[in-house]
Amino acid sequence: MLFSATSSILIVFFIIAFMLSEGWSAINLDFIFGLIWHPKTNEFGILPIIVSTVIVGVGAVFIALVIGIPCAIFLAEFAPNWVRNIIKPSVEMLVGVPSIVLGFFGLMLIVPFIRDNLGGRGECILAGWIILSIMTLPHVISISEDAIRAVPNSYREASLTLGATKWQTVRNITLPNAKSGILASLILGMGNAVGETMAVYMVIGNPNIPWIPTSILDSVRVLTSTIVMEYGYVAWGSQHQHALFAIGVVLFVLVAIINLMARYAIKRGMIER
Repeated sequence: MLFSATSSILIVFFIIAFMLSEGWSAINLDFIFGLIWHPKTNEFGILPIIVSTVIVGVGAVFIALVIGIPCAIFLAEFAPNWVRNIIKPSVEMLVGVPSIVLGFFGLMLIVPFIRDNLGGRGECILAGWIILSIMTLPHVISISEDAIRAVPNSYREASLTLGATKWQTVRNITLPNAKSGILASLILGMGNAVGETMAVYMVIGNPNIPWIPTSILDSVRVLTSTIVMEYGYVAWGSQHQHALFAIGVVLFVLVAIINLMARYAIKRGMIER
């Protein structure tokens, strides 16, 4: 057991060490805040890519919030047991759908729909939002529903005894006490959206020269898709190769920060309860 636990830690350590050794030489202020990514001229600025990654991730989580939180409230507070036993497993089954399948679904249905009805190429931020929100929904619904159900029944009974309605109890008692778990589900969903590769790669367009988008119908390039697109033809040992590893380091740090925020939110909620 000690060997198994230690080996998992060492594997993560060696992965981090390898990424840093390969990408550290490319990490500087020009790399982080540069506006031009053009490997042919050895210009490696990833600020537009970082901005696009955040926009795509935040938009997907917002859609998951608008759909997922009401669904979690319904399952936890209003749905009969037989309805909950059907809906919740069905939602959680979305986790098992391969991302490449969702990407293909978006490429075949969502992208043409956006192109024919809203304009543009169809491969855009909006398509990425829709696909990533579908992938994020199971995390948001499941964790939020568990957090709402974890609120002690005595809180609800006290509120109802004082004359509050069911909805007033949910809004003023249950949700404030479950807010840490709900926040954690959104942060974890954000981490999942930022780190997703294949599904978002297939539907966001990936322009050759990234730029900061001004419309949800713009094609963009995110951190993960940049690595996937260019690693196949990069020259090993070149500055381009080190820049791609540096993108991996930036992505790792970004996702690690998001996960730490989620752990903090969960821990804080447990302490408050």
